[in-house]
Amino acid sequence: MKTSRDLQGDQASRALAARAAAVIPGGANSNFRLAGPRRFWVSSDGARIVDVDGNECVDFVLGMGAAILGYSPRELLERVAEAQQDLQCPAGQQLAEIELAEKITELVPSAELVRIGCTGSEMVQLGLRLARAATGRSVVAKFAGHYHGWLDNIFAGTVALPGRGQFDAVTQTAGQSSKALEDLVILPWNNIEMLREFLTERGPEVAALIMEPVLCNTGVIAPADGYLEAVRSLCDEHGIVLIFDEVITGFRLAPGGAQARLGIVPDLTVLGKALGAGFPVAALAGRADLMKLIGDGIVMHGGTYNANAMCLAAAQAALETLSDPERAVHVRLEDTTELLLRGLEQVSDEHGGKLSVQGVTGVVNTTFAPPTPVTDYLTYHASDLDKQSKFIQLMDEENVRITSRGTWFISAAHTETDVDTALAAAKIVLCRMGQ
Repeated sequence: MKTSRDLQGDQASRALAARAAAVIPGGANSNFRLAGPRRFWVSSDGARIVDVDGNECVDFVLGMGAAILGYSPRELLERVAEAQQDLQCPAGQQLAEIELAEKITELVPSAELVRIGCTGSEMVQLGLRLARAATGRSVVAKFAGHYHGWLDNIFAGTVALPGRGQFDAVTQTAGQSSKALEDLVILPWNNIEMLREFLTERGPEVAALIMEPVLCNTGVIAPADGYLEAVRSLCDEHGIVLIFDEVITGFRLAPGGAQARLGIVPDLTVLGKALGAGFPVAALAGRADLMKLIGDGIVMHGGTYNANAMCLAAAQAALETLSDPERAVHVRLEDTTELLLRGLEQVSDEHGGKLSVQGVTGVVNTTFAPPTPVTDYLTYHASDLDKQSKFIQLMDEENVRITSRGTWFISAAHTETDVDTALAAAKIVLCRMGQ
């Protein structure tokens, strides 16, 4: 793989970081990139990524999980190149958007109608707007530790309310309107009794209940046995729109996402990341009676770049690959995930069992947790997050890249050699940490 080491020298990333800081706030175009090592990337292929200093990393960030097929999948790139020869952004209809919507309705159990957009944050907002329009209610309930985008009305920090089993929603950034959070309630996840108690009291006010069906943004935590079934039942009982944010889990846990894997069908589903395999495309899919509120002009959704030709081509190619039984992408993801999970557990055992490891198909998390199982936001935050940050930093120094919250995304391109490299690095790092 070609690198720019000979051209830039070993200090190239530092030089570019200084240059970036002069023209970009913080030197990065997402605040989630402000923390941690500043590397500038020049090329990628499969599960490997190379910086300007010529350092090659085994990458488990994968565009925060978007690059499910690995970097630069040739067939997908060829489809995109072909599509852009004819159309780029026509601001009008084309066959490809019908074909993509048809494929999503074929794969995703909740998808009766589909609206295509660009980002998960955007499609979350559309889902909330639909729920409010359909129910005539205003309150949205979400769960602590679940992330649904950075916009004011859903980007909330939490303060535990003693004895009430829920959290106070607080702003997380300067400039965020506190009034935007007035209709937001935050509850503990994986606790059906607390949810039942809350809905008994305030169910008639609640338009939507939104959650990650597997909590991938905080610790990769699976739902407790029977939890999602009970949530579905309570939403039906109280006339609440159940929204699954499957931006991470969609097409990753199974071709039909977490809902297909777990057998629970929400009313609306937000899709992204793996949908475009690295290209910026997202979708809201769901019940026809809800989705028709958009088509009837009752609920507004627009966007210049919605259903542009390049992203449609990427999404079509991605879903064809992910759903092809002969390619068995999810079998590979399952096998590689298991290999990484078991390997990290063994490494942890060799170093005193301090590294806690858990995951589901295609996504793993490592923390330094207390003996109690990590089952929700509070138990995750009882882990040693400073030690986790140190582990991530040292793994980066060993040229193994994982996300800043300790999440490892697995792609179809990861090999046994990549996993072995990661495990060898984890051994070195735990030794360096004195674990």
